[in-house]
This record gives sequence, structure tokens and C-alpha cells, in this order.
Amino acid sequence: MKFTITTDEDGMYIAECPSIPGCVSQGTTAEEAERNIQDAIKECLAVRAENAKR
Repeated sequence: MKFTITTDEDGMYIAECPSIPGCVSQGTTAEEAERNIQDAIKECLAVRAENAKR
């Protein structure tokens, strides 16, 4: 799944997955933000799958 990484005014790296609204993470480095958004994507998809069962 595709994601974007930008920096904020404090120098933090913000990662967002545009295809999953609200799926956002951050890190102090681009690499950390990438790892964190990959985990966030997995969790967002797991929650969606669980909600679909209801």
C-alpha cells in the first residue's frame, strides 16, 4: 500500500496512507516513520476486517 512521508514544522516525519482515511503515523527519522506507518496500515486493515465481520 502506498504512503507519503512529509516533515512538520518541528522536524518530525509524518507518514500517511491516503487510501485509508485517518491512517497516520510519525517518527523522528524517515525510516522510523516508514516502519510506523507500515504497522499502522496493518492495524487499520485488521480493525476494518474485524468490523466487517459484525
